[in-house]
Amino acid sequence: MTTIAFIGLGNMGNPMAKALIDAGHAVTVFDARRESATGLCEMGADWADTPRELSEGSEVVFTSLPGPVEAEQVLTDPDTGILAGLKTGGAWIDTTTNSPTTIHKLADICKQRGIEMLDSPVSGRIPNMTMMVGGDPAVFERYRAVLETMGKDVIYVGGTASGCTAKLVTQYLGYSNFIAGIEGMLIGAKAGLDMDILAKLIPISASASGVMARSMDVVLDGTFASNGTLDIVAKDLHLACQLARDVAAPSRIGDIVDDVLQRAQAQGWGKDGYPSVAKVLEQMAGAEVRSKSKK
Repeated sequence: MTTIAFIGLGNMGNPMAKALIDAGHAVTVFDARRESATGLCEMGADWADTPRELSEGSEVVFTSLPGPVEAEQVLTDPDTGILAGLKTGGAWIDTTTNSPTTIHKLADICKQRGIEMLDSPVSGRIPNMTMMVGGDPAVFERYRAVLETMGKDVIYVGGTASGCTAKLVTQYLGYSNFIAGIEGMLIGAKAGLDMDILAKLIPISASASGVMARSMDVVLDGTFASNGTLDIVAKDLHLACQLARDVAAPSRIGDIVDDVLQRAQAQGWGKDGYPSVAKVLEQMAGAEVRSKSKK
């Protein structure tokens, strides 16, 4: 079995590391919050005090971090970073939803050190997780079996940064659709439609969408609960809009969504579930999207 290190044991990283342990791999873990590793260590994972220490005895290092800044710091810190410990011929696989610009920069640094690199952001959660992989196809094939212990669908997208580019595109599509969906429901609410009836129509009509399907109930009941925070979604949408500017593609809808998400963050809802952004649109409309049966 492959000797694996895993950095970042939050809502996404913890179950991924658990899947690797369940598959029989020797796993060493690190997180800024040691308590995040308690359950994994009870399952047999080893703890390391720094990314450098964790990397020294590992063939491949996975990261699952909030964003580009954290990924770069964990990789390149000269005293405690991954590259300070990972041996030549090792691999870094970043599952963070990252910036393509940052990925290209970090891939070049890895290449100079003789380290292989894949960008492999994820969508969904185990056991139905999708992994979108960019990088050298030979490196992908080398670690495909390891990736498949975590991802139900492991898709090789293309060269370096293709994985995170695909992830940003899917985030752009999904959450732009969510904002449009809430606006549509608010039109219905202000026109006098019953939200329960409208909610039944949406998934069986042209308006059907995965994000709306997952989020409808928590908007209707006013809890806005989700494992995905508004801060994370806002970061992803901002990166997607930046990507659009970088490649000179239109992003008029995305720019509006980016603005609405930033308004929600300004209200202090960043750590709440991402459906909380619906409250910004409700304030603008002077109406709510609520179920009569769930009040």
